[in-house]
Amino acid sequence: MIIKQISVFLENTAGRIADVTRILKEGGINLKALMIADTADFGILRIITDESEKALKLLSDAKFTTRTTDVLAVSINDKVGSLHDVMQLFEKNGINIEYLYASLEKTGDTAIIIFKVEDPQKGLEVLK
Repeated sequence: MIIKQISVFLENTAGRIADVTRILKEGGINLKALMIADTADFGILRIITDESEKALKLLSDAKFTTRTTDVLAVSINDKVGSLHDVMQLFEKNGINIEYLYASLEKTGDTAIIIFKVEDPQKGLEVLK
């Protein structure tokens, strides 16, 4: 499925991620997935939440620079080779993966992988 990812741009200073998680906690927002990419001067915290519009407003009100992006949330079997099967499907269909990360959620024998692809709609069609 296509879902909204929030990117939060942060200075590389102690406590900045804690500031984000505090705001989300106080707002009753649950994190479903997250990852951070960093450089020497700043980081990009990418999050999936249970209430993306509310989370975006809370973060914007707190003066964080944010952006939303459509990403794919793909449920895969939690067994050897399952991720490769999806990667191979994308490769055969010319779907370029910009980045991916795993969700915090796991239900039974499945895991959720978040994919940022050039064309989320085309990626979704390939997965169907």
